[in-house]
Amino acid sequence: MAKNSLGLIELGSIAAGYQVCDAMLKAAEVELVLARSICSGKYMVMVRGEVGAVAAAVASGKTAGNFSVIDCFTIANLHESIFPAISGTAKVERLEALGILESFSVASLIEGADAAAKAADVQLIEVRLAMALGGKAFVTLTGDVGSVQASVAAGRQVIAEAGVLVSAIVISRPHPDVYREVI
Repeated sequence: MAKNSLGLIELGSIAAGYQVCDAMLKAAEVELVLARSICSGKYMVMVRGEVGAVAAAVASGKTAGNFSVIDCFTIANLHESIFPAISGTAKVERLEALGILESFSVASLIEGADAAAKAADVQLIEVRLAMALGGKAFVTLTGDVGSVQASVAAGRQVIAEAGVLVSAIVISRPHPDVYREVI
């Protein structure tokens, strides 16, 4: 089975974050994607694996985190381009139109980025999660204008339904200096 499911728990306590991370890794055979403090004194734990294992890890983490849990999710069959975009290793061969989705929530941003990646033929450039962003998160993507518009619309809908959309934009022909800032 593919290890393309993602689980995340966002906590209001850094100490609880360590406890949750330990509980998640002991609960099931999952791979730790990241565990770190994030802006405004919160902590985030993200794991990857088969959907059943990820769901079990998130359930254990949620129990261990108790009242410190702010948000959590499990996404089955996450688009494969999400993983390199989160780790900052995405290889973008051609920069075209630029799409950006911005959210007040890490969890909703990842769900929106997944919807965007699945909606049209685009390349994710980066998924940035709450570091030096005041707890917000954003994704940048590129492709032809129509594909970027369709992807941004799909991601916008998911994030807006969660009530945490900050912004969703498409720049059809970004100035080259804009892309230097993005990459």
